[in-house]
Amino acid sequence: MQTVRLLWRHRIPVVPPRGRPARMGVDQVVASGIEVADRVGNLGFGMRDVARHAGVPVMTLYSSVDAREQLLELMIDQCRAEMAHAPQRGTWRSRLQTVAADNRALLEAHPWLADVESERAILGPGTLVKYERELGAVASLNLSDPDKDAALSLVIDFVRASVRAIRHTALEQSVETAAEWWAREGELLAGLGVAEEFPLASRIGTATGQAYNAASDPERAFAFGLSVILDGIQARVAGGS
Repeated sequence: MQTVRLLWRHRIPVVPPRGRPARMGVDQVVASGIEVADRVGNLGFGMRDVARHAGVPVMTLYSSVDAREQLLELMIDQCRAEMAHAPQRGTWRSRLQTVAADNRALLEAHPWLADVESERAILGPGTLVKYERELGAVASLNLSDPDKDAALSLVIDFVRASVRAIRHTALEQSVETAAEWWAREGELLAGLGVAEEFPLASRIGTATGQAYNAASDPERAFAFGLSVILDGIQARVAGGS
């Protein structure tokens, strides 16, 4: 069945297949898929995992969706339809900060979304409502429409990369803290006398480590990076490019 028809299933009637009625509707299959992906935390799940979670034979799912890839699109659109979002107020800068915060919350609620890579747009109501709402943050910018879209995409892509980095850091530190890692590895490195060989790396790396008590601080990197991106958009607008 066409993916667009399933995405818009609440507006376009979905004709059930011939034979026995499906044991699970599309909404149930999508909800089960989201629950499995949320539990696994990444895209490493299959249709059998979804069927096992729902307590049905795997072929039951195929009476509602054609394949895992189609189910994934439905799941993504549903998450976007249900995402919480704060009212956009103030300047375009504050509006884009709100967009960033909303997307971060969405990706933290559903970590697997940060691993989705596709150049194809999902043409569902949840995605289009999200896109329309977020375009309101850049609508007033003195930029061409393609550049407005690019500015919005830049912010959202940055948030996605940052959420992945923050998640990775949390996983690392759950196994071994930065202090424990440095105590284990740093002493040997210091004994090699590399500070004079790599003066910039030594000076700046040491200052960073002392400031963050770690090799990096993804939370600070998030705030710094978002600020730099917004400054760049502002400069672009001011330059009339």
